[in-house]
Amino acid sequence: MTKEEQFDVVVIGGGPAGLSAALTLARARRSVVVIDAREPRNGPADGVHGLLSREGMSPTALLTVGAREVEQYGGRIVYAQAESARRTSDGFMVDTDRGDRFRGRRLLVASGLVDELPPIVGLRERWGREVVHCPYCHGWEIRDQPIGVLGSVHHALLFRQWSAQVTLLRHTSPEPTSEQAEQLAARGIPVVDGTVTGLEIVDDRLTGARLDSGRIVPITTLAVAPRLAGRDAVPAALGTETSNHPWGLGTHLAADASGRTSVPGVWAAGNVTDLIAGVAQAAASGVTAAAAVNTDLVDEDTRGAVERWRAEAFSAEMERANCERDLGDRRHGLQSIVPAPPR
Repeated sequence: MTKEEQFDVVVIGGGPAGLSAALTLARARRSVVVIDAREPRNGPADGVHGLLSREGMSPTALLTVGAREVEQYGGRIVYAQAESARRTSDGFMVDTDRGDRFRGRRLLVASGLVDELPPIVGLRERWGREVVHCPYCHGWEIRDQPIGVLGSVHHALLFRQWSAQVTLLRHTSPEPTSEQAEQLAARGIPVVDGTVTGLEIVDDRLTGARLDSGRIVPITTLAVAPRLAGRDAVPAALGTETSNHPWGLGTHLAADASGRTSVPGVWAAGNVTDLIAGVAQAAASGVTAAAAVNTDLVDEDTRGAVERWRAEAFSAEMERANCERDLGDRRHGLQSIVPAPPR
């Protein structure tokens, strides 16, 4: 049988954004459930970086501690895949692949994004290890090592901050412009032509990038700028709008600074709406969206309380008027049966 439960807020996604939102809402004395598919984007990484007081902590451990904190304040964590959502008379209904249904007055989407990686043999298997995307997440750990950058001049110049051994592998990208070529030369970044067809792995470590010519370019890290796509299939069924990232990085769920989407009652936080947010930024956006959701619920609760107060006041006024009319009728009746005094 389908199990159905009611909450103030249903949160889809239990990453830093979703858990931070749920924690904030639970501390605001809201009933909240987090539906998490256990597919963290940074799961393959050794540690979380740039997060004050949690530097180097494993992504799994961070989420485990976060979930425990949410539950400490009465929030629910449900490990399942949110498959669909639809509007109801009093909010939203979310169905999971476990057959459960969760009703929420509001919906907060923090489902993250998908990295669309290039089809290079062996690349996905090394993703989050020697194949990286963000210098601020991984730069310190690969400092002074031979780094290959796949196709992006911008990425090559960025990673040069962490190592003097950076090589731009053109792969399928256009030839650098004269200005870019000058920048690369000035920074000592050689450019290698040819399509990368695979990775060389020795003793479970990356040792080189294999080109279509058969040449092996020796590297120990490959930096890739994947196309990014927000996991927005569930809210899209409700009519939420999608936007293209201004830098051409991919698509994301459109939302304002508070996380409010184009669909009333639906908010978004984290990478599903901000493709380049790190863990700290994603967590902060969860807090921001949660505060906006709670404010929206407070406004609704207040409107409901005012309507009930008015109805009760009107009922009391009507009862008082009826009592006065009944009393007046009784007085009039008494006057009609009492004889007038003698003159």
